[in-house]
Amino acid sequence: MNPILKNILAIILGWVVGSVVNIGLVQLGHTVFPLEGLNPDDIESVANAMKSAENKHFIFPFLAHALGTLVGAAVAAFIAASHKMKFALAIGVLFLAGGIWVSTLIPAPTWFTVTDLVLAYIPMAWIGGKWASKK
Repeated sequence: MNPILKNILAIILGWVVGSVVNIGLVQLGHTVFPLEGLNPDDIESVANAMKSAENKHFIFPFLAHALGTLVGAAVAAFIAASHKMKFALAIGVLFLAGGIWVSTLIPAPTWFTVTDLVLAYIPMAWIGGKWASKK
């Protein structure tokens, strides 16, 4: 396969697979720790429900962001024809941008926002890139 096409495919599949992992874990979190009055399909409902959220309600969002980024970055690095770590980190930056955007829409405690933005994206992308580059 053409290396340019392979690298484009790496970004697309890394983003899609990472997003599926992210969404799956967020949905699992809603069943493990249900939050009263939450409609996950309505951003305003999510923002309002966050006012009554306890610390346990932030476990699955963090896991979703971290593991979604980790898996997406690993997929991108595994598929990329060259510069595997750069493609893994690109997935991390893509997910970080999404995390920053969502943090402006959904109010969360400062401790969660900082922890999430600092630990769930770039470090996980780096780990995913390292892991996949060894394979």
